Amino acid sequence: MASEGPGRPPNQGEPVPEWLKAEGEACDVVLSTRVRLARNLREVPFAAKANKDQRRLSLDLCRDQLLIAGISPRIAWQELHEAAGVQRALLVERHVISKQLSKGRVGGAGVGGVDDPRGVAYSLPDERVAIMVNEEDHLRIQVIRSGLSLSQAWQQANDIDDRMEAGLAYAYSERFGYLTCCPTNVGTGLRMSAMLHLPALRLTGDIEKVKRAAGDMNLAVRGFYGEGSDAVGDLFQISNQTTLGRSEAAILESLEAQILPRVIEYERLARRDLVAKRRTMLEDHVWRAFGVLSNARFMTTEEAMQSLSLLRLGALLGVLPATPALDLRAINLLLLLIQPAHLQRAVGQELDQEQRRMARATLLRDRVRC
Repeated sequence: MASEGPGRPPNQGEPVPEWLKAEGEACDVVLSTRVRLARNLREVPFAAKANKDQRRLSLDLCRDQLLIAGISPRIAWQELHEAAGVQRALLVERHVISKQLSKGRVGGAGVGGVDDPRGVAYSLPDERVAIMVNEEDHLRIQVIRSGLSLSQAWQQANDIDDRMEAGLAYAYSERFGYLTCCPTNVGTGLRMSAMLHLPALRLTGDIEKVKRAAGDMNLAVRGFYGEGSDAVGDLFQISNQTTLGRSEAAILESLEAQILPRVIEYERLARRDLVAKRRTMLEDHVWRAFGVLSNARFMTTEEAMQSLSLLRLGALLGVLPATPALDLRAINLLLLLIQPAHLQRAVGQELDQEQRRMARATLLRDRVRC
């Protein structure tokens, strides 16, 4: 298993992370679907209660099993306590690791720090599989796929879990199921989520209804980077809230067959309504966003993502001309390349806030054109 990090930000035409590929069912609305399993080792205290030596032990045990488990043909391993801050930030932006794992703070308990033993293994070149070690739990097994693909992601995550459990003794209770640091993960330890692009529901004023309905169904609605993040760029993560007392099949059925198709249809109806009844307003929003992206000299991340959201909507609804620079994958990729660490990686140096805003605007002017 090679110890290597993500390469330089991909250019158009080069391989892109799985969640940006604009492939799979309902990829017009669903950027990606993700399955994540939380697991802990039986013989080591949970991360929030373990000392540094014990967290080093859990890291070694998990890494050794990863070496022999055969979870993917090509795997990169990164020990995050040895990685530079920009390297960790790149992995966060690529949705390979969480912000919490990047910082090294365990379970919100004030334990650990940037030098705390922790790591991640992830598949190359697609970054579809990521296994985080010593986050809130000893193991976080993640599979992410483009479009609405929860069943396929679950099958792959379950296979990886079996391969890891073949060499590791998990903390498990006959009564409660898999034991985790957070009570909401006890049981199956399973979280399933979808990253949804819902610009039309925002423009029609219906997005709050969807968020309230999701809350009523005990679903979590989060932003672009998951827990604690804002829904910039009209991107929302919807996931199951609890796992105790529910089987994997029941969680999968409710999300993939019932809840997510309903939200997808609401967004598509809102898009059709915009085209049929409010086309001039729609065109104004889209072309204003195009004008800003193709002409601005300074651009914040939030402004860029909101404008790219409208650009994506315009490309999907035929408001913008069909060109390689404005296809779905190219626009999806820009959502990644405008992030702070990727900008700094592209120019090869650290940038202050003003320099990042200038570099972001320059990148967008170069890429966004008819």
